[in-house]
Amino acid sequence: MDPSEFKPTPLRVPRTLGFRRGESEFSRLYHGGYRSPQRPFPMIDENNDVSEEALSSDIKKLKEKHDMLDKEISQLIAEGYRVIELEKHISLLHEYNDIKDVSQMLLGKLAVTRGVTTKELYPDFDLNLND
Repeated sequence: MDPSEFKPTPLRVPRTLGFRRGESEFSRLYHGGYRSPQRPFPMIDENNDVSEEALSSDIKKLKEKHDMLDKEISQLIAEGYRVIELEKHISLLHEYNDIKDVSQMLLGKLAVTRGVTTKELYPDFDLNLND
């Protein structure tokens, strides 16, 4: 490979814990942290023909899912979990995954430099292949 063809891979910037400079406690508790991705609208044909039965079925399924999630939330609260603890845990998992992604990228670059596989580097750094 010609060195002039080498283009560095852009680094992903690790997520922070969701705290922004100047952010208030209230804002962090009620507006920060993980946000679920938005679901796209269901596909509707060009004539906008959607049967009332299909819509009723979709509504029924959504209500059932809502009830199921309410039960799960109640169960977690009954077990002593608090929303703020769960948000903190989710935030820490995001941070862990970002750090692991960067580590894997660095191991990959080091493996290329040494001419070995990343699997062969794991013992050098006391890493477990199953992690």
